[in-house]
Amino acid sequence: MSELWHLFLSAAFVDNMPLTLFLGLCTFLALSRRPEAAIGLGIAMTGVLGVTVPLNYLIYQAFLTPGTWAWAGLPDIDLSYLALIAFIGVIAASVQLLEMLLDRFFPATHAAFGVFLPLLTVQCAILAGSLFMVERSYDFLQSAVFGLGSGVGFAIAVAMLGAIRTRLAYSDLPASLRGLGIAFVLAGLMSLGFAAFSQMAAAQ
Repeated sequence: MSELWHLFLSAAFVDNMPLTLFLGLCTFLALSRRPEAAIGLGIAMTGVLGVTVPLNYLIYQAFLTPGTWAWAGLPDIDLSYLALIAFIGVIAASVQLLEMLLDRFFPATHAAFGVFLPLLTVQCAILAGSLFMVERSYDFLQSAVFGLGSGVGFAIAVAMLGAIRTRLAYSDLPASLRGLGIAFVLAGLMSLGFAAFSQMAAAQ
């Protein structure tokens, strides 16, 4: 149990998608202008990552790994080269389902996402979760914990950035730093803070 907890904390803080691995920065910066949109993005990322990573694990192990089709008399079949296409298909279906649920039950949140909700289909942080799962040879339980931890880490980071940007909206910033400029500065400073978690993990 402690190993899974360590994996969860590592995925959330040490390998934080936007601030340590610099993945998913497009939506991270675009939807952090308001706390409501930032929290909505964090919840969406947590849900999509928490579902797609273990689901892609099952699909990869059941259909794509070498030797999977031995039961059908095809022991030499290796479909692992189709992993990228399969992962994107699962992610697209999950995001489409999420979009329909938000449109039906949370129309205000759906409107806040705008064009960025469909773009979660090709969000590099979401795809990276499944690719890391394969590269690091996680089992099903580890995949589920890693996906959930990655989503929670993304949610924490985007909520923090959204809160700071909201506070700075009332500040007298130089014209060159207003809007996206100060967002890049804040993201860089937050990244330095999250880098300390890597040093703490390396010291253990």
